Amino acid sequence: MAKVDMELKKAFAELQEKQIDTAQKLRIADLQIETLKRNKQHAIFTEREIDALESGTRTFESVGRMFVLTPIEEVKDGLQKKQAQSDDKIKVLQNNKTYLENSLKDATNSLRELVQQKKEA
Repeated sequence: MAKVDMELKKAFAELQEKQIDTAQKLRIADLQIETLKRNKQHAIFTEREIDALESGTRTFESVGRMFVLTPIEEVKDGLQKKQAQSDDKIKVLQNNKTYLENSLKDATNSLRELVQQKKEA
């Protein structure tokens, strides 16, 4: 009987460690998703404001601590690329979150099955 208790105790400890690790990874993913959403929204607002400008307007893009004269079309292209990259990264993070949640559920279910087997034995 002591062997069974040790096996269950070890399984519970592993599950608890996995839950803590997964919860931390899920929080990090949520923070990254929120940051990417904010960056995307900022790019959308900036693009909307640039669209309102005349085509001959001089635009500047920041490079480190300085600003470089950049044609309006290049600025728009950069903002659109930034939005697309944010969308792609958000999708990857959401898929990663789904994988982590499923992995945690699988581990919990396998522990339940182990407990059920020990009860039957």
